Amino acid sequence: MHSPVYFGASLAVETAVKGKLIAEYKRAEKDTGSPEVQIALATTRIRELTEHLKTHAKDHHSRRGLLLLVGKQRRLLNYLRDTDIERYRALVAKLGIRR
Repeated sequence: MHSPVYFGASLAVETAVKGKLIAEYKRAEKDTGSPEVQIALATTRIRELTEHLKTHAKDHHSRRGLLLLVGKQRRLLNYLRDTDIERYRALVAKLGIRR
């Protein structure tokens, strides 16, 4: 069984990148689960998987993971848009997501 695709990065590097993202998008001191943080993490992973699939076009397992992640991101963005439109607009602008 293969481990998830992390493009040669060690787990320590992944943890550091994730920590930076959480620190950048958190809303409170110990916030890790707000929609902003979840969307930022998903967006980063989507961009990584998109790059991976450019070189590995037949990797259908990763493609399925990408599609699931895109769906999750869309649902979170819809939730944020419906609950707080200003936070939604700020996040979309900051992440450079076209919607």
